Amino acid sequence: MTGEPIPLAGVIGAPVSHSRSPALHGYWLRKYRLKGYYIPIELGYDTFEQGLRSLPLLGFHGVNITIPFKEKVLTLADVITDRAALIGAANTITFLKDGRIQADNTDGFGFIANIRQQAPDWDATVGPAMVLGAGGAARAIVSALLAEGAPSVRISNRTRNRADMLKEHFGGRVSVIEWSNAASEMQHAATLVNATSLGMTGQPELTLNLDRLRPSTLVAEIVYSPLNTGLLQKAAERGCRTVDGLGMLLHQAVPGFENWFRVRPEVDIGLRQVVLNA
Repeated sequence: MTGEPIPLAGVIGAPVSHSRSPALHGYWLRKYRLKGYYIPIELGYDTFEQGLRSLPLLGFHGVNITIPFKEKVLTLADVITDRAALIGAANTITFLKDGRIQADNTDGFGFIANIRQQAPDWDATVGPAMVLGAGGAARAIVSALLAEGAPSVRISNRTRNRADMLKEHFGGRVSVIEWSNAASEMQHAATLVNATSLGMTGQPELTLNLDRLRPSTLVAEIVYSPLNTGLLQKAAERGCRTVDGLGMLLHQAVPGFENWFRVRPEVDIGLRQVVLNA
């Protein structure tokens, strides 16, 4: 007799070698003494569908999806969660027992859970939020802020038309601010989020003037390399509460791990250290 097959999960991307997800999930597998493996998988755009559909046959319970497949995977999914449909992209795939592919997006969940862990008294409803950027991460964050009750979300992006697309998608509580006016409009933000790659290691700095930023504003990043970005340093100097971007990566992984390995993991200091050192 043979026992239950060892569950497999992984991350699909191109490239995928930089991903810290194997270190993240590996930590939880060891912590909870679970049988299972989490494997990085690099596929080309032309082999993505074939590769994805073959994984259940190999014992995979699900995968994370990263660049450039987050939107493409929705065209292959049999079941799409409401939040993935609203965001228009998926980052977490679960292979259901009947063979169907379920697509979810946990980025917004991870963003909110990270804020709640690092700033437990944060309340989205106290005032407008401002989001810098209009890419996939910004889309998930705008959706999450609206769901949390932010009275309005103002988007500013270096390319205006991408911000306009988000406004059109999410409706009346979303407005667009010209990038040239972003610094002066910060004074109205109760929550400020940098959802761009500016400030990330190897990328240009975010050079917006923060003189109008109020000390009562919570400032959050999605960048986690470096952990303490220039934006967070300057915001802290003005007395703002700050939330680094690493926790978003960690928390967004929780629902997928629970689906695949049947244990709901905790985001703790040990996990942060392992992923930082990966």
